[in-house]
Amino acid sequence: MDPAAIFTLCLIVFAAVTLVSERLRPDLIALLVMVILGLSGITSPEQTFAGFGGSAVMTILGISIISESLRQTGITRWLGTTMYRISGQREWQLILSVTLFSAFLSLFMNNIAAVGVLLPATMTLARQSRVSPSRLLLPLAYGTLLGGMATLLTTSNIIVSGALRDAGVVPFGLLDFLPIGAPIVLLGTLYLLLIGRRWLPASPDHQSSKPKGDLAFIYNLDKTTRVVEVLSNSPFVSQSIAQGHLSQRIGATVIGLIRDNRPLVAPAPNLTILPGDQLILHGQFDSSQLEELRLAPIPADNTPPLTSDAVTLAEVLIKPHSTLDGRTLEQIHFRDKYHVNVLAIWRDDKAITANLSKVPLRSGDALLIQGTAAHVHLLCQEPDVILITEEPDAVIRPQKQLLATVITLISLTVAALGYLPVAIVVLAGAVLLILTQCVDIQDAYKAIEWKAIFLIAGMWPLSTAIRITGLADQITKVISVLVGHATPLMLAAILIALAFILTQLMSGQVAALVLAPLALATASQLGIDPHGYGMAVALGCSLAFPTPFGHPVNIMIMNPAGYTLKDYLRVGTPLTILTSFLILLGLKLFWGL
Repeated sequence: MDPAAIFTLCLIVFAAVTLVSERLRPDLIALLVMVILGLSGITSPEQTFAGFGGSAVMTILGISIISESLRQTGITRWLGTTMYRISGQREWQLILSVTLFSAFLSLFMNNIAAVGVLLPATMTLARQSRVSPSRLLLPLAYGTLLGGMATLLTTSNIIVSGALRDAGVVPFGLLDFLPIGAPIVLLGTLYLLLIGRRWLPASPDHQSSKPKGDLAFIYNLDKTTRVVEVLSNSPFVSQSIAQGHLSQRIGATVIGLIRDNRPLVAPAPNLTILPGDQLILHGQFDSSQLEELRLAPIPADNTPPLTSDAVTLAEVLIKPHSTLDGRTLEQIHFRDKYHVNVLAIWRDDKAITANLSKVPLRSGDALLIQGTAAHVHLLCQEPDVILITEEPDAVIRPQKQLLATVITLISLTVAALGYLPVAIVVLAGAVLLILTQCVDIQDAYKAIEWKAIFLIAGMWPLSTAIRITGLADQITKVISVLVGHATPLMLAAILIALAFILTQLMSGQVAALVLAPLALATASQLGIDPHGYGMAVALGCSLAFPTPFGHPVNIMIMNPAGYTLKDYLRVGTPLTILTSFLILLGLKLFWGL
């Protein structure tokens, strides 16, 4: 074996051992591998850094921006709420919903795009259902991989189909993968529900009935928030909220209104109060004050609604040496200036909720505020405050929801049709979303999954080294010698195994490019239909379950869920064995191997 091939093989072993030991971050290991290959001269400088311009990296970059625009315009919140409403509250129902949603979406679009659209929606679903994201994100990624096996539109499937066409054979049709892929989707989903679910990791932060970051829970708003009904003889009838001056009269702030059983959170100050309206008041006041104003308290079991699709809670910190230091909210005209309500002040490890407008502010105070996400973000651009905590599903640009939906659907449709490269189409859609102000460019930069990008780009030259050093050819030759005379179905199993191994090392795209010619040559030597062996290679390249490196979608979910390599191995290995068996069964039944 060539010394360069031996060196590459040793580097693969080193990277694998380091990853399993978890002594270094995966993205740092990838960068280390890239640097070693570059310094050794095995890959040229262009080959070493080619990953940063690779289609997978560019697709993830564009999809990250599109996903952020979908989050800011409220589309992902709607998707998450829809999934929650359809699936119910039980964990197995949520896993089923996420898996099938992602599998269905991957039938029509690139797997990375499918995960990019559903990842923020799944995070919303996790928050609404109080389920750890680590229980849902692996089913999300695996669902797209399973669904990709049932359609021609998966990249490795397209590559093998193109190889058939180049060899003068009829290429695969759009539905040729469905007879094998559909049972794989169904049985793979059952595996995740019945067996894999038991091995999914769970973060302890999501086990309590109240999430760790729930601001309403931290500030005990249930004790300072009351709902009152405006009686017909109340002096507030036919007055606007601002004209009522409740803050001056009893020290209460109107933070919501319920009319005809429809809650309106953070109503405008000029909204007219009608008889029978229910006001959501925040502050500390007694029943006698309410009785004088003809406001009847309404018993409530839970904290009344304080947020909505457009209104959010947030926590901001007053900076040291701030111009707000020593001044009261009343002196600053805080509400009139920033259009948000201050519900509490956190100082000395406790919440202040009484007479907030009269309390002199101090540097280091945390203010709990309520307002539209757009106004909260405008406030946080002020030099005197820092945004500490915000509702992650806050809808910042609700007026851009339709425009963002149209741009995203057009981009994904064009990408699915295959007339243009997916990476270019996705980047074009991302740029258009920025130009139309569906997402701010600074927010777009923050939303990019840089860890995934460096991980993929760092490992990219390793796949190049495997190919140019002849290591891939050596592996296939050794296996062919060891096999000797084998049945057609056994050879198909070997092709699947090779595709699986190379997918973990080089990605499914590169594995398909390497193995497609080998599959066609093997079929020619045996004098059998090449479609069966082509199908074996194509589906084998989708067996990316046991490691995060087999497919970019596994890397995309790694950081948000806090997964390690062991998590992928534990859940993904049995799924790989099950899927491999189903592929072989399908090849025998439908392709005569």
